[in-house]
Amino acid sequence: MSVMKRVSLIFRAKANKALDKMEDPRETLDYSYQQQVEMLTRVRRGVADVATSRKRVELQMNQLQKQVQTKETQARTALGQGREDLARAALEQKAGVVAQLSSLQDQYRGLQDQEEKLTLASQRLQSKVDAFRTRKETIKATYTAAEAQTRINEAFSGISEEMGDIGLAIQRAEDKTAQMQARAGAIDELLASGALEDHVGGQQDYIQQELDRMGANHEIESELARLRGELPSASEAPRQIESNGGNASTGGNAPGQPGTGDGR
Repeated sequence: MSVMKRVSLIFRAKANKALDKMEDPRETLDYSYQQQVEMLTRVRRGVADVATSRKRVELQMNQLQKQVQTKETQARTALGQGREDLARAALEQKAGVVAQLSSLQDQYRGLQDQEEKLTLASQRLQSKVDAFRTRKETIKATYTAAEAQTRINEAFSGISEEMGDIGLAIQRAEDKTAQMQARAGAIDELLASGALEDHVGGQQDYIQQELDRMGANHEIESELARLRGELPSASEAPRQIESNGGNASTGGNAPGQPGTGDGR
């Protein structure tokens, strides 16, 4: 196969594929139905034209029949008056009219036959057009239903590109939502354990802080009071000092205390 034949074959194959993709069977059926209706219209117009011609010939036949009767009457009248020559002339004219009438009768019968055939063909064609129209609408409805079902199936299966993008967007949104929920749960656990301070309710935190500070101050004051109670009073302090000083000068021990001198 030559290069040009291969290129031509490829081009025709691609063109056929493109045309097949662009073709809509419903439009094709509508176009075919339109062509059949136009053909039926032409047949009916032909029937009307033949009927018109037949009627025209019929009128001419009626006129010729009247002429035949007139010429025969003239021949009778001329013969009654002894004018055989006029009677002969009238009969000769009658013969010519009869010949014309015979020719028109043949035409009339031919037009009748043609009209009957065209009428029968028009009726048959009308039946075929009606049947095609019914089948066309059925096929169109079936194709439309199949097309809708295909789109629904593509939407549910995620075949279509748009549905795929929507699915990815939903997946990303769900992932971010789960991440936010996990973060919020973790923060709640940290706040519950005290690892983090809850700064949301600012006024409530301030009050709690004041209460905690007051409690701490109260404990400090209680501790200071306890320590003050353990210290000697101001009147006892000089005597204790003097007692301590005498013992130091004499080297003796306080009463009730074990000796610490050299008398061991």
